[in-house]
Amino acid sequence: MKSEMEEPLMVQIQLDHHNHQSPPSSPYTFTKPKSKRTKSILLLILASVVSVAITLGLLFVFCSTLRNRGNSFRYSVVIDGGSSGTRIHVFRYWIESGKPVFDFGAENYGSLKLSPGLSSYADNPEGASVSVKELVEFAKGRVPEGMLEKSEIRLMATAGMRLLEVSVQDQILEVTRGVLRSSGFKFQDEWASVISGSDEGVYAWVVANYAIGSLGGDPLQTTGIVELGGASAQVTFVSSEVVPPEFSRTISYGNVAYEIYSHSFLHYGQDEAEEELLESLQNSVVNSTEDGIVTDPCTPKGYIFDASSRKNSSVQAAGNFTECRSATFKILEEGKDKCPYNHCSIGSTFTPDLQGKFLATENFYHTSKFFGLEEKGWLSQMISAGKSFCGEEWSKLKEKYPTTKEKYLDGYCFSSAYIISLLHDSLGFALDDERIEFANKAGEKKISLDWALGAFILNTPTSTSGYSSKSRKMLR
Repeated sequence: MKSEMEEPLMVQIQLDHHNHQSPPSSPYTFTKPKSKRTKSILLLILASVVSVAITLGLLFVFCSTLRNRGNSFRYSVVIDGGSSGTRIHVFRYWIESGKPVFDFGAENYGSLKLSPGLSSYADNPEGASVSVKELVEFAKGRVPEGMLEKSEIRLMATAGMRLLEVSVQDQILEVTRGVLRSSGFKFQDEWASVISGSDEGVYAWVVANYAIGSLGGDPLQTTGIVELGGASAQVTFVSSEVVPPEFSRTISYGNVAYEIYSHSFLHYGQDEAEEELLESLQNSVVNSTEDGIVTDPCTPKGYIFDASSRKNSSVQAAGNFTECRSATFKILEEGKDKCPYNHCSIGSTFTPDLQGKFLATENFYHTSKFFGLEEKGWLSQMISAGKSFCGEEWSKLKEKYPTTKEKYLDGYCFSSAYIISLLHDSLGFALDDERIEFANKAGEKKISLDWALGAFILNTPTSTSGYSSKSRKMLR
């Protein structure tokens, strides 16, 4: 309906009757001139039409981009054969301007972990096929069937497998290769292997610096990694010192080459170190009583060892953080008198002076989160938290932490003391050093600090016309 201002103005003109002229047969009609508001409305309509046209254009470009990206999606799979379980990682990425684009969000990345680890099948290698088959099926659910033969699948076993005899390793690996050969994915036998600890450290370093955004930049502005796994501990960072070749690794990313110190301290992971402590306690006579009972300072008082445990007959729980710290430090010092280098922090292994920022991951992170530590000054907080925990009665700890499984709960006394022995007493991090933070994710996008993501990044091909096994980086 037209507004009042838009209706025509009706004007009737009457001639003078005195002139005796007859009135007109119809009135004259005049149209009122357009108002400013009318012009504004027309301009608004025109602007709306232009806006819709631009929106449709952008939508067309966006849809074309999505369509092109969808046509160029690529997939890669990495299986991490860890000591506590086997985890599969499925990655989706795409190529833009000849370069791979990574997105570790839920739409483009998925993982699944199954326990136990591959090393647990030492007495039954064939049994390893069951979990690997289930993991492969998970990967198939995330990769289009038509893309399987173009998508690489790799299995990389770590410290748990490194502890086994080579002949046993080979038997387990051959079983996994059989599964992967028939999986439909692109696979070569050499892609199923036991990787070195330094490889694992470098991969973790890569994903950390990729997440932070320092990968591809100044080597001395990168962030180092210290990992505490179950069977081994890794230390990896760029050092300006001259590093013996057996501890030096080189990778290139873009146009930048990185000389990295990387070493895996096998047997110094949290679980292995605790086992080592147990053996040292059992072999010790210093703290033995007349009955041959040895006190364990790393287990809370009142804890009753399982009847099947080796601790049952000879070890008595007597939680004491200070004594536990001394006992764990003694383990880390073993062999140091035989150090052939200028500097050894752990045993007889060379370690350069710490340099730059560091992220402490895996069990460093899990123990810190359990105690609710703050990121700043967390090492000094770890001491007070460990003293309180170790000195508490086991019954009270179970009441305080009802949702934590007992098999994990009793280990936090040991882990708190071991972390201080490793990071402060051995490697030399100051208790108030803000250059080291505990973390399991990094960067604005909170990318998981899982070494398998670094392995994926280093093994991603650059070919835009098809898949290739050639890496765009170099690892040596």
